[in-house]
Formats: sequence, structure tokens, C-alpha cells
Amino acid sequence: MKLWDKGTEINKLIETFTVGRDTEMDLFLAEFDVLGSLAHIRMLETIGLLSTPELLLLTEELRAIYSKIKENDFVIEEGIEDIHSQIELMLTRKLGEAGKKIHSGRSRNDQVLLDLKLFTRSEIKSVVGQTFELFKILVSQSDKFQKVLMPGYTHLQVAMPSSFGLWFGAYAESLTDDLILLQAAYRIADQNPLGSAAGYGSSFPLNRQMTTDLLGFECLNYNVVYAQMGRGKVEKTVAFALASIAATLSKLAYDVCLFMSQNFNFVTLPGELTTGSSIMPHKKNPDVFELLRSHCNRIQSLPNQILVMTNNLPSGYFRDLQLIKEVFIPAFEELKSCLTIAAFAITNIKVNDKIMEDSRYENIYSVEQVNKLVLAGTPFREAYLQVGVSINEGNFHPQKIINHTHEGSIGNLCLPQIAEKMEGIIHGFNFNRAEEAIHKLISENLQH
Repeated sequence: MKLWDKGTEINKLIETFTVGRDTEMDLFLAEFDVLGSLAHIRMLETIGLLSTPELLLLTEELRAIYSKIKENDFVIEEGIEDIHSQIELMLTRKLGEAGKKIHSGRSRNDQVLLDLKLFTRSEIKSVVGQTFELFKILVSQSDKFQKVLMPGYTHLQVAMPSSFGLWFGAYAESLTDDLILLQAAYRIADQNPLGSAAGYGSSFPLNRQMTTDLLGFECLNYNVVYAQMGRGKVEKTVAFALASIAATLSKLAYDVCLFMSQNFNFVTLPGELTTGSSIMPHKKNPDVFELLRSHCNRIQSLPNQILVMTNNLPSGYFRDLQLIKEVFIPAFEELKSCLTIAAFAITNIKVNDKIMEDSRYENIYSVEQVNKLVLAGTPFREAYLQVGVSINEGNFHPQKIINHTHEGSIGNLCLPQIAEKMEGIIHGFNFNRAEEAIHKLISENLQH
């Protein structure tokens, strides 16, 4: 079944190529296509394109389909082109003429735009939840190990004293910025394109604000041409935000791989979280963090993939946009699996609390000695030269005392402030509006 079928049979080779993996990807959009249809028919009834009895029948059947999807008891049948066609076919089989009316006032173009936005909105909520769980673990580890010192590096050269509290806390705060970016992407996705039809609106007196409210969107994509132009732009914008989270995870994974090597010996993993070598019996490899790094690096390529698919398209719809689904939709599951494994591994990581006892790190206290001289009245540049000379002559034997008190330093990690910042960001997503609207759409009694 094809919604555009006019009686001419399409060449099978062409059909196979043009459909591609679309039916596979559309299964991810199935529940959202039903939600969009539930809102659309409510609106159609108010403008006289559906009778009240038809609305009630269609609502009941769409809700039944929604339940089947949620129970993983739903398929797109062989020969059915996409999710829109499958649902319309099921309605028509069951309800006859009423099922054929459901497409009035919309196009597959605004249907798939809507489905992708509803899908994206839902997936972002899941990503935010998992990111917050990892954030809490990092904050907990930062607090637990705040007094355990470790070397800090610049240019991969020993630089100044750091701490595991600073290290864990740095990645926690990095996630706050990642979620600020994701919140911006969410707000771009949280605009209703339904009613833009093929990108040029409809001669029916559609009530687009009604469907916006029914689906819990923050606002409309008002201009119908721009609504269609959002296809690809929304995915690219969201992809940049997902890539930002992935970049934080990738850098964290790289640190762990580096710090687990015997040359550093800063952290270890329990044996059951490592893998071995087929030839070297002593090996305990951090494969979990190496794969985490690679997955996250792949996610960081996503914005560029979408960019090159869309950067030379004029306004209006083009079939090129279909392929974006194949890279965009799976990216959420890949990132969520990375967040899950990162949270588990970081919870189980062990730190070496004896690192700074190694004499190779003595010079790391040079700045502390310079500052001590400055506090005693020596000009900074002269103090710097004095300490530099003593290091070069092998006479530098510092007191290993650290007294950093300013905000964000070793002695003042500002964990409560970072946590408060994160809480505010998450609250700013306002997920409740969408959740409450969808709940009403699925369960509200329409009979009065």
C-alpha cells in the first residue's frame, strides 16, 4: 500500500532502492505517529471534517494500536511503504470510510516531521535522565576522593597538584554545559510542524494551535515553509548536542585509559571489568573505556554526516532527507548505552591514594614554593627565579602542603553549587508539559 498510489506499478528495483531502511527506522516512530494522529483527528472534528462518532471510533482504534506498539506487538507489513501507510491501512480495515478520512489536511511530509520531533523530544528526556545519573556518580566520587592528590599535567608534563576530587568534578561540571546545549536543541525540536502539510499549508481551516496544545509543544513552527525547512536542521542541531555529551565521555574514557597504564598507575578497575590477552598472561586491558571512547567519537561525527546530507538542498522537501533517519535515530541508543556503561564503570573505579609519595612528583610543588616566598615579601619574578635555580641544581625539597581555598580549587570544590546548577538546567527542560499532554491524549474520555 502506498498513500500516493495512482494505479501505476513502480519498478521493483526502484522501489527497493527508494524505500531502503525506511520501514525499519519507522518502527522507532510508530508510537509517535499514533500520537500525532490522535491530536490531528481531534482537530479535524472541530472544523467539521470528522463527525463526533467517527472521532470516537478512530480514537478508540488508534489507542488500541498504541497499546500494541507499546507491547511490541506491532509490525509494518510486507509491501507497506511506511508507518503512516500501515496505520492508515489498519484503521481502514477496521473502520472503513472513517479510516480513509484521517489524512485530510496533512501530508506525509508534516507527519514525518512531527513523528521525528516527538521521537526526539522523548529520547532527549531519556538522555537527560541518564546524563543526570552519571553526573550524580561523578559528584559522589568527587566528594569521596576530594582529599586524594594526583598530578596535574600541561603538555603531558607534570605541572601542578590536582586531586581526584577535581578530576571527577571537572567531568560532572562538563555535563552541565552539555545539557545547556541539549536544552537549546530540545526547544528547537519542541515546536509543532503539524499543519504545514507538504510545506505550503492547506486550504482547510486547520487549527494548528489546538494540535500544538494537545501534543504539549512549547509553540508552533508558524511559517509552513520554515516548518519543512526544519527537516534536517532539527536533527543536525540535536546531533551537535549529543556530540557534546559524547565528547565529555570520550575525554573521560581517554583519561582512564591513560591513567590505568602502569606508567601512570593512578586508577585501576576490578578484574571483572577488564579483559586479557591471548598471549600475555599479565594483561588487564581497559577495553570498556576504549570502546566507550570509540563509540563516542563516532557519535561526534554525526553532525557532520547530517550536514553533508543537507548542506546543498534548497527549500522544500527532497527524498535525501529520508537517509538522515538511518544515522540519527540509532544515535540515541548508542549514546544511552555509553552513558549506562560509563556510570557503571566509574562507580567501580579504584583510585591510587599513594601517587604523590613518588619522588618523581616533587617538582609539582614548585608553584606552591614560589607563592610561599611571595607571601613572605619576595617579588613574584624573583621568587620564580630562586625556585627555578634550586630545581636545576637538584636542591629543591619542598614542603608537600597544599592550601587552595578559592572557588573550584582543590580545597573548595563547589560541589553543592555545581549540583544546584545542574538541577536548574534539568528543571528548565519542562518535561512535565509534554508528559501531561500525552497522558491526556492517550487516556482522556472524549464522550460527554
